[in-house]
Amino acid sequence: MASSRVMMKLGSYKFSMITAAYENLSRTTSYRWAKQERMGRLPARQYVGPGDDVLELNGVIYPQFLGGLEQLNRMRAEAGTGQPLMLIDGRGKVWGKYVIEEVREEQTAHFKGGAPKKQQFSMRISKYGEDTK
Repeated sequence: MASSRVMMKLGSYKFSMITAAYENLSRTTSYRWAKQERMGRLPARQYVGPGDDVLELNGVIYPQFLGGLEQLNRMRAEAGTGQPLMLIDGRGKVWGKYVIEEVREEQTAHFKGGAPKKQQFSMRISKYGEDTK
């Protein structure tokens, strides 16, 4: 990516130190094992393929400093396209296509008129799971 300040790009949305910087990224990768019950023994398991690959990003936005109040709305707009989005991190690693499953917002410390001084956010995205040829 052009700017070394970009932490990650999801579709057209850029997480960066001057916009919405995530403070925590957690990743859960699942693997699917079908269970076959057996009499008098532990169930047998058969590997049936990869499961979900889920990333959760948590961070804070101070809209009065940089990026403004519309950042979470831009995240929601990306989610609302209903399209898988390419995920690329700031080191140039292409993660592949992900979908936004959830955007959560919490506002604290407000200005007169109700604008938040601080917005905490979390976003859950999951690997799209493209068909292979």
